[in-house]
Amino acid sequence: MNEGSTMAKDDPKTLVSTDWLAQHLNDPDLRIIDASWHMPDAGRDGQAEYDEAHIPGARFFDIDEISDARSDLPHMAPPVEKFMSRMRAKGIGDGHQVVVYDSNGIFSAPRVWWTFRLMGKTDVAVLDGGLPKWLAEGRPTEDMPPVIRDRHMTVSRQADMVKDVTQVAAAAKLGDWQIVDARSAARFKGEAPEPREGLRSGHIPNSRNVPFTDLLDADGTMKDEDGLKAVFEAAGVDLAKPVISSCGSGVTAAIIDLALARLGHPRHAIYDGSWAEWGMYNDLKIATGDA
Repeated sequence: MNEGSTMAKDDPKTLVSTDWLAQHLNDPDLRIIDASWHMPDAGRDGQAEYDEAHIPGARFFDIDEISDARSDLPHMAPPVEKFMSRMRAKGIGDGHQVVVYDSNGIFSAPRVWWTFRLMGKTDVAVLDGGLPKWLAEGRPTEDMPPVIRDRHMTVSRQADMVKDVTQVAAAAKLGDWQIVDARSAARFKGEAPEPREGLRSGHIPNSRNVPFTDLLDADGTMKDEDGLKAVFEAAGVDLAKPVISSCGSGVTAAIIDLALARLGHPRHAIYDGSWAEWGMYNDLKIATGDA
């Protein structure tokens, strides 16, 4: 890769490199978020790992807590007021450039990136390769929480960035939006059980499967634009049409959204309930195999 393409890769509204973050680490208006989250069966605690070591200045964003407590579904997008109050308490507000990372590489950080964008905040990027790449390069960490200074935040919720079950059911029937599922091929086909109990196996009818891991290179960074385009096209995704992304519970679906944003795709949204909702209701049709 030549120097020009490397520089072009850094985009403070989508994805930035560890080099970029290291250069901007002491910028007064930079805010870093540790958005580490793990599957329920992973046996890992994102908050505890953050307390042990995090990128200097990072705040911890608890995806399960900063969510809609009124919903029985896992970590649904938080109400505007809750998001504003939680971010203000973390000293994150208007005029800040936000960089989000996680301890898996690119896994849960895009969910928080998407949440900021849902709230109308676009100066936010995911750290490419996340904490694993940062550590592999011998870059600094700390175990002390940052000094917090209150900062006002104004929010404008972008309702078109999130879809509910009724809208997704209509899209599956009409085909005006493409549904793209970020789960593994085995889960998509219904050949592997869901990690959450009580859910059927399979996928939303007429959806396409783009496992989120296919969008990443071997080192955990996101593929370049040509690589991303090739993955979507190989899965039968028409990049000229709007996309609804889905997954197990709305976390890795955001990796599809991030990839689409990198490609300049104009209309994409997340099915927030994802399979945790669709797989629960017997009156919603499912498909299995490659169908």
